[in-house]
Order: sequence, then C-alpha cells, then structure tokens
Amino acid sequence: MDIALWIIIGLLALAFLGAGILKLLRPRTALIDGGMPWAADFSPLAIKTVAALEAIGAIGLVLPRLTGVAPLLSPIAALGLAALMAGAVVVHARRDEPVLPPLVLGVLSIVAAVLGFIVLV
Repeated sequence: MDIALWIIIGLLALAFLGAGILKLLRPRTALIDGGMPWAADFSPLAIKTVAALEAIGAIGLVLPRLTGVAPLLSPIAALGLAALMAGAVVVHARRDEPVLPPLVLGVLSIVAAVLGFIVLV
C-alpha cells in the first residue's frame, strides 16, 4: 500500500507543482491567452494565491513522508488540495468549461489522503 501511496502522491505533486509554478510565473493576461479563460474572472492576487496553495500543497504531499517529520501533514495537504479542486470544479462548471481535470485531481487527492491516513495507522 505504501508503494501505491508514493505513486499517487508523486504524480499529484508533479501536477500541482507544475500548475502552481506556471501560474506563479506567468502574468494573468498570459494565462488567459494560454488557455485558462477562467483567470479573467479573478484578480492577479487571487490567481497567485491559488498558485501558491497548489505549489505548497505539492510540497506538503511529499516532504513530510520523505523526511519522516510529521508525516500526518501529508494526508492533510492532500485534503487541502482536494478542497482547492472542489472550488476549481465549481468555477469551471459555472463557466461551462470542462470539469473533468480538476475533478480527477480532487478524487486522486482524496484517495491520497485516505491512503495516507491508513498507512499512518
């Protein structure tokens, strides 16, 4: 079960870290023009906040388990990312945009949290 957890959190960390860094480094207009039209509804500060939460969540998935320091934080980070993806699903649904990508990431985050709590027990 530990291997399955590492695979899931590794893939999630890559996805969230990549998305977070992309949103942190690119200006709002570049995000809108680059295929993220939802960014038009949010301020640059809100976009950067979401980006920082994604990047910090990605680090929080891996670092506690990797170091063995407070491994309980890893499933908690997964729950935080699941909540973030629940918000993304709502935003995309309201804009009639595809909800499958954030929905899949949210479900995988919940799976990572459940497995993380199970492995701790």
